[in-house]
Amino acid sequence: MSEFNQSPDLVLLPAVDIAGGKAVRLTQGEAGTETNYGDPVDAAADWAGQGAEWIHLVDLDAAFGRGHNAGVIRRVIRQVRGVNVELSGGIRDDASLEAALSSGAKRINLGTAALENPEWAANVIGQYGEAIAVGLDVRGTTLAARGWTQEGGDLWSVLDRLEQAGCARYVVTDVTKDGTLRGPNIELLEQVMDRTDRPVIASGGVSSLDDIAALRALVPQGLEGAIVGKALYAGAFTLAEALDVASD
Repeated sequence: MSEFNQSPDLVLLPAVDIAGGKAVRLTQGEAGTETNYGDPVDAAADWAGQGAEWIHLVDLDAAFGRGHNAGVIRRVIRQVRGVNVELSGGIRDDASLEAALSSGAKRINLGTAALENPEWAANVIGQYGEAIAVGLDVRGTTLAARGWTQEGGDLWSVLDRLEQAGCARYVVTDVTKDGTLRGPNIELLEQVMDRTDRPVIASGGVSSLDDIAALRALVPQGLEGAIVGKALYAGAFTLAEALDVASD
């Protein structure tokens, strides 16, 4: 048996992004580019039914600072009990973190707060360990913050700081690829994995089963998972098909 076959599966996290109580997908994270896909509870239940072990749940309204979908998020998490949920969007202080943790989510993604409030983020990472991941949302090597509407510093200097804080996991998104179905940024992922021993989750641009296979090949380098969104909603492939490729 080859070493490749012995490496762990690529974990797939189908995305459920919520705005105004609806499941939506954005193009390059821009407000106003929403495509509506209906009830997020139904979407999450569909992914769970197709075999998802994780769901990536995003409160876009909280990320953009224009409200929240806390009630809908609780309903989604109740609906998919037994499936792990990674929750992201607008978690920037103790109150929002406690609300996120009490929602039943298994893991919380910090985004803007890890860039704008590094001392608080370091304390949270130290306190909660594996329950905290940090989203590194990138244009080139510049991080994006506040729902990707503002610049958030240099990727490599922020990554070094998070490494010193003991961050357990990184979710790496090429903002220019997200929602575009143009393929993942393999080079960016490899550069990040070269600089950390922590697991990395890829996000943005997955368009085909070939993309899933290309990401699967990065598992020995430290890629743990991939978030898949628009391709699933657009019917480019089914989650069951993607899971089959991710475990080859």
